[in-house]
Amino acid sequence: MKTSWKLLGICLLMAGTLIVSCGNDDTRISPNAIDVNGISVPSSITITNGSLLQLQGSGLKTTDIVELINKEETTLKFDVSVSSVQEQTFGITLPEEFISGTYTLTLIRDEKRLKLGTMNINLAPNTEIPDKAGMTLKGVVFCNGKGVPNVVVSDGFEVTTTDEKGIYYLPSLKKNGYVFISIPGNYEVECQNNNEPLFYRRVTQNNTSTVEQKDFSLRQVDNIHHKLFVMTDFHLADRNNDLKQYSSFLTDVNQTILGESLGGTKVYGINLGDLSWELYWYSNDFALAECMKELNKIGCPTFSLPGNHDNDPYKANDWDAEQPFKNTVCPTYYSFNLGNVHYVMMDNIQYLNTNGAEGVIGDRNYNDIIVDNQMKWLEKDLAFITDNSTPVVVAMHANLYRNPWLLGSEPVKTTNLQNAEKLKEVLSRFSNVQILTGHTHINFTIETENWMEHNTAAVCATWWWTGKDGYADNHICKDGSPGGYSVWDINNKDLNWYYKGIGFNKDYQFRAYDLNETYITAEKFAPQSTNAKLAVYAGTYANKRNDNKILINVWNYDSKWKIEVTENGKPLEVNRVYRKDPLHIISYEALRLNVDSTPTDSFTTDNTAHLFEVTASSPTSTLEIKVTDRFGNIYSETMTRPKIFSCNMK
Repeated sequence: MKTSWKLLGICLLMAGTLIVSCGNDDTRISPNAIDVNGISVPSSITITNGSLLQLQGSGLKTTDIVELINKEETTLKFDVSVSSVQEQTFGITLPEEFISGTYTLTLIRDEKRLKLGTMNINLAPNTEIPDKAGMTLKGVVFCNGKGVPNVVVSDGFEVTTTDEKGIYYLPSLKKNGYVFISIPGNYEVECQNNNEPLFYRRVTQNNTSTVEQKDFSLRQVDNIHHKLFVMTDFHLADRNNDLKQYSSFLTDVNQTILGESLGGTKVYGINLGDLSWELYWYSNDFALAECMKELNKIGCPTFSLPGNHDNDPYKANDWDAEQPFKNTVCPTYYSFNLGNVHYVMMDNIQYLNTNGAEGVIGDRNYNDIIVDNQMKWLEKDLAFITDNSTPVVVAMHANLYRNPWLLGSEPVKTTNLQNAEKLKEVLSRFSNVQILTGHTHINFTIETENWMEHNTAAVCATWWWTGKDGYADNHICKDGSPGGYSVWDINNKDLNWYYKGIGFNKDYQFRAYDLNETYITAEKFAPQSTNAKLAVYAGTYANKRNDNKILINVWNYDSKWKIEVTENGKPLEVNRVYRKDPLHIISYEALRLNVDSTPTDSFTTDNTAHLFEVTASSPTSTLEIKVTDRFGNIYSETMTRPKIFSCNMK
């Protein structure tokens, strides 16, 4: 199998710790069959071709052989004689034809074999990089011992490319405290902590008196065809049984990753922000470091960006508030390439946090905006893309557009990002732009001539409330979508996608309500409250009806989808409507009232424009509902009526 990042263990081996060898996975011999001691190999090492690879261990002989077998290309095998035997160390010299990769090392003595361990070996070019006047950062980007030309390198302000030898220079002020590369298509970098791509290197912040060399190792792969998991709004805080519910998400997403990677297809993830919930950083001792331990359990390399809740609530300005994210997670904005697609990760949260101070949580207010220095960086980054047909995927936390409402049957598009027009201008020359956003905890799609915004609902759904013990025992977002994530299939320049509800099959793309049965009363859904209190949230659903109307919620709807409903073979007229999903009302608002608590305004049910209404001729007729997405996939339900309305309905 040729998937170098598919298994979590491979990335772990590249984290830089020492792995003490043992022979327990080699059943052919006992670990003591060869008389050696203290054997250990580093999990990852970078050396120049032809140099001595020195390892720890005693009892080795110059007649011993070390067998190196590539874990991805098992036919790639090298037998290397042991040399330079010392009391506690020994060495091997890699042959000229050796290539970088992750290898299993086995000691061979006569007919005996002892597995030593597994290590990632990166060959670096033997290149001396002289200083240059005015350049404070330098380095080489290499793959398999050779420099890689034309790789974009940046510190978040200055942008350059590597020369024909893979060497770069930057006149960096080192303000951000790191330098990063835009990973070229058909390459990967190593990971740390299972799934964090190491596309950046830390530098001494604000130190311009010292020239620092930061090198980057690449591994060549084929990711022209790849899958992308887009996840957002985790809001992990060790509350509302969130970690228990998160474990169900992990089971779901890792099973889906495994299924989507069959055949060797490369799989990657994007975290669109609000991994944490800054309000509880200090009171619950659950901040970014704790959240990252949970994110690291996702079984594919995952690129992250910050949301508004990923800022330090003790800091009253954007720059200081984002430092924990930079120090714990990764840069706040950067780019990379997978196959023929250019991805840009943007931070569009300007965290103000008025009245914040050390030990004092501020107002946690913010602006949805891409600040000037970041927009200038984006222009520089995109300037290196000369083909305007290159698909550009821009990922950011806050939504570019607001949740659309309807004028008649047409969606009304209004921008949310303060400098949306500037962003549009910067991206205007590209013919295929996909905008990935989160933040709203709902699904909606905005379409223009050359781009689409995909606002993806939340992993946490309604901040983990509806799945909390004693509540609705479901996992539902404010628009009625199941909590979940989106899965993208990118092959060359062809992109398609679907929304995956946690705990549901990928074919679960809509929910249909029999509105004759969708009658929300306190007696049924909030017995400890009153109809008067519940009616404030239930709206029209507080009234019993018998008009035989059907409501269909198609959470990932866009203009290319088609909704068809037949009754006894006769097509029914389908009308797009803008209103609230009734299931969310009984799953959140009703149950909060039931414990004598006022529903939080931010968590209450949103109106949505991905709802459709039809009128049947009878209250008991069976309806055939057929929903076809823009890619021709068909989803259906035979709706037997009356259809029960409850918290656990589908």
